[in-house]
Amino acid sequence: MAEDNKWRPPGDEDDDEEEVDETAYKSVKDAVLFVIEVSPSMLTTPPYGDTRKADRDSPTSAALKSAYALMQQRIISNPNDMMGVLLYGTERSKFSGEDESSANPAYPHCYLLSDLDVPAAEDVKAIKTLVEDEDEFEKLIVPSDEKVSMANVLFCANQIFTTKAPNFSSRRLFIVTNDDDPHANDKAAKSSAAVRAKDLYDLGVAIELFPISKPDQGFDKRKFYDDIVYNQLPTDPEAPAPISAATKTSSTGDGISLLSSLLSNINSKAVARRALFSNLPLEFGPNFKISVKGYIIFKRQEPKRSCYVWLNGEKAQIATGITTRTAEDTARTIEKVEIKKAYKFGGEQIPFTPEEISSLRNFGDPVIRIIGFKPISMLPIWANLKPATFIYPSEEDYVGSTRVFAALHKQLLSSQKMGVVWYIARTNAAPVIAALYPGAEQRDADTDGTATQTMPPGLWLIPLPYADDIRQNPEITTLIRAPEPLIDRMRTVVQQLQLPKARYDPAKYPNPALQWHYRILQALALDEELPERAEDKTVPRYKQIDKRAGGYALEWSQELQEQHRAWEKADGGPSMGTGAGIKRAAPAGDAEGAKRVKVENDKQAEVEDGEMGKAFEENGVRKLTVPVLQGWLRGKGLDAKGKKGELVERVEEWFERKLVNG
Repeated sequence: MAEDNKWRPPGDEDDDEEEVDETAYKSVKDAVLFVIEVSPSMLTTPPYGDTRKADRDSPTSAALKSAYALMQQRIISNPNDMMGVLLYGTERSKFSGEDESSANPAYPHCYLLSDLDVPAAEDVKAIKTLVEDEDEFEKLIVPSDEKVSMANVLFCANQIFTTKAPNFSSRRLFIVTNDDDPHANDKAAKSSAAVRAKDLYDLGVAIELFPISKPDQGFDKRKFYDDIVYNQLPTDPEAPAPISAATKTSSTGDGISLLSSLLSNINSKAVARRALFSNLPLEFGPNFKISVKGYIIFKRQEPKRSCYVWLNGEKAQIATGITTRTAEDTARTIEKVEIKKAYKFGGEQIPFTPEEISSLRNFGDPVIRIIGFKPISMLPIWANLKPATFIYPSEEDYVGSTRVFAALHKQLLSSQKMGVVWYIARTNAAPVIAALYPGAEQRDADTDGTATQTMPPGLWLIPLPYADDIRQNPEITTLIRAPEPLIDRMRTVVQQLQLPKARYDPAKYPNPALQWHYRILQALALDEELPERAEDKTVPRYKQIDKRAGGYALEWSQELQEQHRAWEKADGGPSMGTGAGIKRAAPAGDAEGAKRVKVENDKQAEVEDGEMGKAFEENGVRKLTVPVLQGWLRGKGLDAKGKKGELVERVEEWFERKLVNG
């Protein structure tokens, strides 16, 4: 999906790249339905713990608070996404459009607390009241004496998705429960639930399980939920690991981490995976293609753009803008068909027809075409100009894509090679030369000894710069290098201030400006009191820094003073270290010594024509030093004054003229 161009002049819509065909994705919006169990064990508060941070939330209460927290985020950050909350196992029954007092409810012991829809302020307030008011909670959340059929619960969810979000590409069912075997002695009920789960997957609904273990036993998914929650593994056994990893089990324990664990797990699944492109051909050669999908893994988040609203009607309405073009001389309104596109060249406007514009912009159909392979070591860090795109195989257009993709990924990783590709993301998009970089799976060890996937294995498309994108490095004529003792002292300071595992984890540092913006909007939308400023985790922890590195920083400061005194004693000081520094003035009367140095420098600057010609052929003239270039130009009787760029041009012009004249 192309990003909006905020600075696009009015009327330039026709020149844009063709947007991704939305029919292929149905919609980019996301629909999430929470399905939370209500049972005596889910309503049991955890035992008191020894720590002050121990919470007193029952599993059902913690799940509702998690849904409330997610709804708070979505109402502002993702205003087009849908959310709903369905409770099952309740004494009361309620479904969309159904009277709560009905004698024959369609889905017994299923209570639709919040229908699947775009969250409104009233919906958020209702759930807030429920989680904060104990009397209201105990009145509504009453467990049923009868066992609830999971097949009926899944069929209820199916009906909700079918009627409320029929054309959403991302539809997800979040099940929160601590019962790992709801139909322990009923094989028919298990089989019926598995059938209903398959119906949901056939509908395009992904089921995510958020298990909660009981204090006296763990949660064994093999008993029931392995047949309900499908592992999103490719059909090919040799395929890489799946993008979506299984959710860890939350433990009630002493109540310390249940809510935070649920919030962490749900937040990790909250953002729908956005596809940048779908089923794009990855071409190895003539008549040899597979299909891949591209995902936006990292994307800068910004506050939603403000809009104008009209408040004089029954309800607030968004005002839409209309652009009218007029002739400069007559002020006559000009129709779109009367306008042509033009580019300024040589002081004149050169007009183009729409067909000519289209042909100028067309470089072929969207494709990722492999044109060669290079060692990974050849990819410099500065080549990352734009965000990389994560690609993963898709079996929709070409069966066997997963196997070929896995073989390519494995070979690139083992040989430490990368592909060089010709990449056109969309129709009318400009072609890009990109690196096809193999990424290994990354896992982080948790406190319980398990390893959680933080980055799936796959390939990354890294756009590479063209020659026009690279600017000339600045000319650094004087480089003062610190002496080695000072560098050693600073090395210790840097080592003491390294991040854990020497890696920056963006998940630990939310954008403070963005969070504050959303908190203010949330308070205004829900009629809440203005919040206090949240903790800014980007502010350095000065006390810890002083504790870990303060003493070493003082030692560095003392060393700096000693080195400065030594430099002053040296009558102006020699160059500090091995680099070129401030030169000590030559003693009076030592003109012969100065002349001798100049002669030696001139000799060092002499370069044979063969060496300079070889540098010209290999585009290495710019790498030579200024004295070398000046010495060679003087030897040819050419002007040797000017900046380095001018000297390089004169050398290259001399060789170009020589080639032309033979």
